[in-house]
Amino acid sequence: MSLSAGTGTGVAKTVLYEKRDRIAFITLHRPAALNALDARLDAELGEIWQDFAEDPATDVAILTGAGRAFCAGVDLGTLRATWEHATMLDVRNNAALGIGGGITRGRHRITKPIIAAVNGLAVGGGFELALACDLRIAAETASFGVFEVRHGLHQGDGGLVRLVAIAGTAVALELSLTGRQISASEALKFGLVNRVVPAGEVMAAAESCARMILANSQQAVRSAKETVLDLVGRPLDDALRLETINGYSSLGDFTEARARLARFFQNTHPAPLRKTPATAQRPQRVAPAVDVQGGRGR
Repeated sequence: MSLSAGTGTGVAKTVLYEKRDRIAFITLHRPAALNALDARLDAELGEIWQDFAEDPATDVAILTGAGRAFCAGVDLGTLRATWEHATMLDVRNNAALGIGGGITRGRHRITKPIIAAVNGLAVGGGFELALACDLRIAAETASFGVFEVRHGLHQGDGGLVRLVAIAGTAVALELSLTGRQISASEALKFGLVNRVVPAGEVMAAAESCARMILANSQQAVRSAKETVLDLVGRPLDDALRLETINGYSSLGDFTEARARLARFFQNTHPAPLRKTPATAQRPQRVAPAVDVQGGRGR
């Protein structure tokens, strides 16, 4: 299925949306603007996230960008038009829903896994968008950076929160204070991406990862994601209690687990071969006794 949320007939799509084999393929499609987030793209993406969350036919999403960029962040023209004459009430109203269609804040509780296939530049809000995804697979030509500080502000859509959570305070401060651009290999060293692959293989690698997720219990997968998000910031005893409750309750009514365990035991402990009558009646040959000293049979 293809969907262009919020667009009319004859209007070019800014987000491409395709569903195939339980995977939602989502492509930011403003290549001439390096897939920068403007109001229209943001609205379309929000509708797509809502559809993905509610559609029982999709279990994993892959987010990527058209052309040579993943996402260059918020469109600077949109940024100026939105905030140059904003009031404090505008700031308050903005808190409910973040950029990227709300996946950075507001829709971040979608329990289905989301993989970022970072095909190129991911800076500013584009970096925040990638960090909001559960897994990040980067092309070796991809690059990342906190470019907001170059334009008079810092991250406001989960960038600082997730940088600290993923890479630690030292890395978060270095990238946020310097605004420097880092390569995919350096992002991997910092733990900001899960894998780096050749440029032409990023979508194939993301789809392979999605297939691995799809092979598992989706009830368990979604519970695991929900639990990880809920564990952050909790005291140890509280976190351990939450993990055990969610972990064992993810068995549900045991129907799926029963079927999966039956297949496991069938594959690892196959039934023993039964002897045929001919095999059972065949006389056994007995080796002649040997005189150890003389080497003669007795």
